[in-house]
Amino acid sequence: MIEKQRKKDLAASYKQSFRRMGVYQLRNTANGKLLICGSMDLDGARNRLAFMQQTNTNSMPEIQQDWKLHGGDSFVYEELDEIKPKEEFAGDREEMKKYKKEVDALLGLWVEKLKPFGEAGYNQAKRLQL
Repeated sequence: MIEKQRKKDLAASYKQSFRRMGVYQLRNTANGKLLICGSMDLDGARNRLAFMQQTNTNSMPEIQQDWKLHGGDSFVYEELDEIKPKEEFAGDREEMKKYKKEVDALLGLWVEKLKPFGEAGYNQAKRLQL
């Protein structure tokens, strides 16, 4: 019974903690193409790539074709920018929405700067809404 309560306590503690958030890129070392992504959990994103490489699986459709061609080991994870959250807001849904907007805005800035489209990358250019 103690073990079950300990698991509940650990899960609650995890939900109340902030994870590192920001923008990262997956760079294909074989052809130099980039996929720029934003994440509310940078460590989780890095771990996801490592898991995909270890299991030789890919759940990211943007890079699927080159993953098959060059292999998962040709992709490297590189952090571009990080947002430092305030611990006192951990677990606050409204505050998390604000941080999500910050991550999205930061992602937009990096995509604009690096222009990872077409031959340069895997991101899709946004279409203008008319």
